[in-house]
Amino acid sequence: MPDSRSDPLLQIADDLYALPLADFTPSRDALVKEHKADKALAAGIKGLRKASAAAWVVNLLVRRDPDQVDQVLAVGAALRDAQENLDAAQLREFTKQRRQLTASVTTAARRMAREEGVRTTESVADQVEATLTAAMLEPDAARAVRSGLLVTAIEATGLGDLDLSGAVALPEALGFSATARPAPGPDPTTRPQLHVVPDPDADAKARAAADERLSDARSALSEAEKEHRAARRTVEKLQARTLQVQSEIDELRSRIAELEGALEEVDDELGDAEAVQAETEEAVDEAREEAETARAARDKLRGG
Repeated sequence: MPDSRSDPLLQIADDLYALPLADFTPSRDALVKEHKADKALAAGIKGLRKASAAAWVVNLLVRRDPDQVDQVLAVGAALRDAQENLDAAQLREFTKQRRQLTASVTTAARRMAREEGVRTTESVADQVEATLTAAMLEPDAARAVRSGLLVTAIEATGLGDLDLSGAVALPEALGFSATARPAPGPDPTTRPQLHVVPDPDADAKARAAADERLSDARSALSEAEKEHRAARRTVEKLQARTLQVQSEIDELRSRIAELEGALEEVDDELGDAEAVQAETEEAVDEAREEAETARAARDKLRGG
């Protein structure tokens, strides 16, 4: 298994991908110059690509909290076993755990990034969660995540043909485990130490790094503005729907008031009608009684 203690390029990569995102390019270029005597190593360093925002967040998580990442990967392995054994009960349980874990760990990773001064957009968070999900579903993706050398986010296809050739900094990354690096305290020695020689092109590279940082900031701003516009459209749509529903409620209330008024009128008319009915029933009873009396009188006369 590749080991940072035996592979200088892996050791350098492990240190480089632990740096803040904005520091990666100038530090890499300085290291190329430092190791120019070893052309193969210098070329290897020069070929290390800067990680995407989502990949950097996952790499940060792997170094800040490897135990939590190992828990994610363990649940993923158990999920794969449950799928292979067709154990429906375990499959449901582990699937539930997978969703809960990926959401929870993504939130933790975003918090770690924020502590490093990096704000992650919803789009980046979705890529982080997709990468963690891929690591739970695919063994190779799990090894790629654990390496801490991701350069792009990963998304599982579910077909078992995941191509990770462009997802990690080096082919040797699969099987390599990133060095745990707790959050740095006031002591600067806790940060990754990259011993670089003075660079005569430092000013130019600093300007290039500043340009790159500005470009990243503009991209983040564009993404944030896009999300803000979408949120604003949603709010406006819901506000319009609220007004529509309120208008319908007002119409229904007005109609209810009309019907209640009509009900009172009908109740009054019903009371009058019932009084008339009672009077007519009395008249009918009196007339029936009078008819019976008259019939009895007639029958008596005929009999006499």
